Amino acid sequence: MESIQENREITEELEKIKNYLKKSENPLIFFDDDHDGLISYILLKKNYDKCKGIIVKAGMRDETIYFRKIKEYTPDLILVLDRAEISQELIDSVSVPLIWIDHHPLLDRKGVIYFNPRKYDKNDNRPTSFWSYNIVKNNLWIALIGIFGDYYLPKYLIENFEYKDLLENKNEIEEILYTTRYGKLVKIFNFVLKGSTSEVRKNINMLCKLENPYDLLEQKTPRGKYLYSFYEKINKTYKLLWEKAVKSSKDKKLLLFLYPETKISLSGLLSSELAYKYPDKLIMVGREKDSQLRFSLRGKNFMLPPLLKKSMEGLEGYGGGHDHAVGGNISMKDFPEFIKRIKENI
Repeated sequence: MESIQENREITEELEKIKNYLKKSENPLIFFDDDHDGLISYILLKKNYDKCKGIIVKAGMRDETIYFRKIKEYTPDLILVLDRAEISQELIDSVSVPLIWIDHHPLLDRKGVIYFNPRKYDKNDNRPTSFWSYNIVKNNLWIALIGIFGDYYLPKYLIENFEYKDLLENKNEIEEILYTTRYGKLVKIFNFVLKGSTSEVRKNINMLCKLENPYDLLEQKTPRGKYLYSFYEKINKTYKLLWEKAVKSSKDKKLLLFLYPETKISLSGLLSSELAYKYPDKLIMVGREKDSQLRFSLRGKNFMLPPLLKKSMEGLEGYGGGHDHAVGGNISMKDFPEFIKRIKENI
């Protein structure tokens, strides 16, 4: 599953999206608040500066921000990037073309231009940033931050990669993410999304103007210095949580780490790196907020969507994601039963 050239239908779909972007005068882009969503937006923004971008931090079922921002900007084209779900109600409410680029399990929606590689191969979950790159065909160093961050390694793209030195001769995706300078780039791009709305907006604007990875890694520009210092601030909190999580690793099958409500969520990043450190365990990291536990589940040896569905049946909560990486919410009153079922089912 490497090049897309062999699939004419995919190529035509991407070309259609490109034509919509070219013709639009006021495109509005909503993107998910992780590396994949962010990079997908940055790639389009760097090629079509007219795009306005809105990061979506809310849960999949909270669509307030869409309605509010569409009313505010009155776009002639709307794109939704890397969001696993948008409602039929939202689609029906807009009177301009709506393009949804995603790679999560397929949903049945009408009246939307829905690009998802799973339409052609149910096992093709290549990330949204990969498809955004194939729309613009430039800024590969930025694209790979999102692509690697979503655990995909397109070997044909890195054969003659300009910044191959940052991969440090590593050939496995987890080694790249957790032992190389390129992996550090992925973490930096993630961490600069952890702040207030105004901070995040400022950081994204700066990221869009970076010219190469060394500006950031070696802090060669004022922009790079600012973003790196922001990363270091968040990294201090991350390191403290990491140390506590590692100390909690006593169960042979399940590493469960819960931390109190904070202004920033680091559950997804923590759970992914813990899964690298403890490949044989199911990892669950969560934080309590508003009587809900927001959690991330990771596990190489577990099919997580069916495990999550079975463990959550009849309880107050929801979740979803990929085969080995899912997230969700569960009511704190139902959490004891939920974790009991998780342990029984692994």
